[in-house]
Amino acid sequence: MTSARRTAVAAGVLFLITEVSAIAGLALYQPVLSDPGYVGGAGADGRVLLGALCELVLIAAIIGTAVTLYPVIRRQNEGLALGHVAGRILEAAIITVGIVSVLSLVTLRQDGAAAGADEGALVAVGQALVAIHDWTFLLGPSVVLGMNTLLLAYLVYRSDLAPRPIAVLGLVGGPLVTASAIAVLFGLYGPAAHAISALPVFAWEVSFAVYLIVKGFKSIPVADRTIASGDLHPEPSMA
Repeated sequence: MTSARRTAVAAGVLFLITEVSAIAGLALYQPVLSDPGYVGGAGADGRVLLGALCELVLIAAIIGTAVTLYPVIRRQNEGLALGHVAGRILEAAIITVGIVSVLSLVTLRQDGAAAGADEGALVAVGQALVAIHDWTFLLGPSVVLGMNTLLLAYLVYRSDLAPRPIAVLGLVGGPLVTASAIAVLFGLYGPAAHAISALPVFAWEVSFAVYLIVKGFKSIPVADRTIASGDLHPEPSMA
């Protein structure tokens, strides 16, 4: 297996991990996100902590996709490739803030109840922490994700790394999910409608991932024959 093929498979697997871990994390968080009285009840802390672990895996996979693809897409446009890496790191950082807010709520439920804190105050603080998570979910996996998707899909389209229809899904889905998140930000509609707008990005990431795993890169932007033969890291020219 050439270096290019290994890179394609690794990137595809990491993209699939982002999808699975993101969905699993959100599902496991539901007790704390949907129940305003979570801090005063029996709680489902183990489930919520498992959700946080899933999102930590998500963060690692998000950064991994950018780092893995960078040696390939930088040969099309190094500035945009760097922008994609920076954007994925920003996306991961925003998600981290959401994880901290959820873990803080678990601590609040455990320690607040033990200390005999006022239940009304606990609920108010708990709702504030949930609101922080909700905002990070809107900004990170929506606004920033959309911009990252547009960057990568553009580079994939220009480099012909995957079939054009797959890249077009990202070119359409990226701006759509960002615009939809901004609409939610200004109260034009709710999260349910916004979730529908994320489907093209989901389709882009899954189809791109499957293509990379099954077929590899359709073509690779090359700077010399060494790269074309499968080496993504050629020796620098002495000229």
